[in-house]
Amino acid sequence: MKIEPDTKYDFSDVLLKPKRSKLSSRSQVSLEKTITFPNSKFTWTGIPLMVANMDTTGTFEMYRALSKYKIITCLHKHYNVEDYPDGLDPNYYAISSGITENDRIKLDKLIARLNPHFVVIDVANGYSSKFIDFCTNIREQYPNLTIIAGNIATSDMVQELLISAKVDVVKCGIGNGSVCSTRLKTGVGIPQLSVCFECSETANGLGGCIVSDGGCQVPGDIVKAFSAGAHFVMMGGMMSGHEESSGETVEENGKRYKLFYGMASEHAQKKYNGGLAKYRSSEGKVRKIPYKGNVSNTVDDILGGLRSAGTYIGASKIKDFPKCSTFVVVKNQVNEIYSNSQFMV
Repeated sequence: MKIEPDTKYDFSDVLLKPKRSKLSSRSQVSLEKTITFPNSKFTWTGIPLMVANMDTTGTFEMYRALSKYKIITCLHKHYNVEDYPDGLDPNYYAISSGITENDRIKLDKLIARLNPHFVVIDVANGYSSKFIDFCTNIREQYPNLTIIAGNIATSDMVQELLISAKVDVVKCGIGNGSVCSTRLKTGVGIPQLSVCFECSETANGLGGCIVSDGGCQVPGDIVKAFSAGAHFVMMGGMMSGHEESSGETVEENGKRYKLFYGMASEHAQKKYNGGLAKYRSSEGKVRKIPYKGNVSNTVDDILGGLRSAGTYIGASKIKDFPKCSTFVVVKNQVNEIYSNSQFMV
């Protein structure tokens, strides 16, 4: 056993330092990016955001709203093959799969029917040999499929997945999601900003990509993830509670809420597996999210924040955020003096 002496940082530990800029308007900042993936060789253009493949966010309704922005929606794995409508644009959705035998059978059927560009191979703990073997086998059978796989949080597994399993995008982040309780139940995790730094550095050296998964609470956190080297950023909680989100709707005191929960929660396990297995504990939370209306309003706010950040750090393209960014470590991020509900209008 040992303790690593270097400090690890989360999004809340830092701010970005402003710099002189030649940009005179937010409209001059381009958020689209063109990427050629290392193993599928597929070239994609769009805004490098992804919606998490949770059943409350990775919905067809979300895809229809966000494909207009050229954002990828990772559809949850609990849709049946026959649920998929015709006419989906393969550039802006991903199918999802676990690593069981039944998952593999269903995945093969989905690929045969849809011929998708993207697949997310998703497990909570991406450090198992079974997960690596599954990814390797998918690559062997589907050489042109762009594979997004995780979750992991260390550079050694980025190497393993990009070199040995030949995936294209490594999903990075453990325990930092808003409805994830893995850190509370297991004590395992690494602060997400440091995950972005370390994993992106390794991926860049191998020509691959990472997606930062979890931990973003506000648009500024997404900016920090990109600035720390993430090639994509995945959003879960920020996409919850919308008209396009699923989840049971509840009303209390005249206010409308939507349920949002982790896929390892007891709620989700009961919904899809009949309950928690005796050998495991719930590693997810259930929360009620105030209804937010159409997701387009939230997305516009996020994209506006990204463009504004570009003007502050002098980056005219989202791909330039890392080389234009200097982080400063802080104790406080924002002035909270009027944050109490008594001041809200």
